Amino acid sequence: MDRLTSLRVFREIVETGSFAAAAKQLGVSAPMASKHVAELEQATGARLLNRSSRRLSPTEAGEAYYAHCRQALEILDAADEEVQLRSSEPRGLLKVSAPVWCANKRFVDALAEYHRRYPEVVVDLRLENRMVDLVAEGFDLALRATHEPAPNLFARKLCDVQLQAVATPEFLARNAVADPPTMEVIAPSYIDVNKMFPTRLAKKTSWTPLIVMRTNDSNLIYLSVLAGIGAAVLPDWIVADDIATGRLIILTLDRPPPKPTLQAVYASRRHVPLKLRSFIDFFSKRLGANESAVAAR
Repeated sequence: MDRLTSLRVFREIVETGSFAAAAKQLGVSAPMASKHVAELEQATGARLLNRSSRRLSPTEAGEAYYAHCRQALEILDAADEEVQLRSSEPRGLLKVSAPVWCANKRFVDALAEYHRRYPEVVVDLRLENRMVDLVAEGFDLALRATHEPAPNLFARKLCDVQLQAVATPEFLARNAVADPPTMEVIAPSYIDVNKMFPTRLAKKTSWTPLIVMRTNDSNLIYLSVLAGIGAAVLPDWIVADDIATGRLIILTLDRPPPKPTLQAVYASRRHVPLKLRSFIDFFSKRLGANESAVAAR
C-alpha cells in the first residue's frame, strides 16, 4: 500500500474519531481504511488505535505517531501548494469578510497591487464589523483584528494594528476648560469603550469619559471625530495622514490602547485553493513589510 495514503487515512481517523467518517472524507471504503491502519501498525510494530464498539481513540504510541504524521503531512501539503502557486494562475471568486476600517487608501493600494499580480481572481470584499460564520455564510476568508481567533479555525498573522486615541485641536481646547474634566467619546457599538479609553488622560489628569455617540461604522466614527463631536480610538491606517498634518492630535493616555493583530482566518488548512493561498501570502508580505518599515522609522 502507498505509505503516504496510509498516513493521510490515519490522520483523518484520529481527527474524526471514526473509520467510516474518515473513509467518506477520503473517498475510500471503511475496510480499506482499516487495512491502511493495519499496514502502519505492522510497519511501526506498535498498536496505534484503541478500538471498541462505542469508541475509537489513539494509543499512547498512536498519539505520538499522529503528532509527527500531522506535521509531516502539513509540510508536504504546503510544499505542493507552493509549487502549484508558482506553476499555475490563481483564479475565481474569492469571498472575503473584513472590518469596515479596511476602507482606506493603504488597504486599497494593496488590493490594487494584488489585482495587477493576480488579475484572474475576483475579490468579493464584504466590510462589516461583525464575526461572520465562514462556513455557513460561504466566506473563503475573514480578516479579523484579534489575538484569539476561534479555536476551530486556522489563522495567519498579517500585521499588528496600531490604534490611536485622537481628537481635533479645537475639540481638545473646548474640553480642557470643563469642570470637572470630561472627555466626550465616540464609541464603537461592538466594543466595550472602557477597554479602549482609560479614565486618566495623563498621569496627573483624571477625567470622566462621556459617550456622546455610538455606531458600528468605523468610517462614520472617523468623520465624526473630524467634525469635532468627540474623541475616539481608531486604527492608524485611517488617521495617520490627519495626525501628520495636525488635523488630529494623539491623546496621551495613562494606558495605551490595545494593539490587536490583523489575522487571516480560514476554515481548513487542507486543499487550500490557489486563490486563497495567493491572497494570504500576498497580504502577509505586503502588510508585514509596511509594518517593518513603520517600526524602523
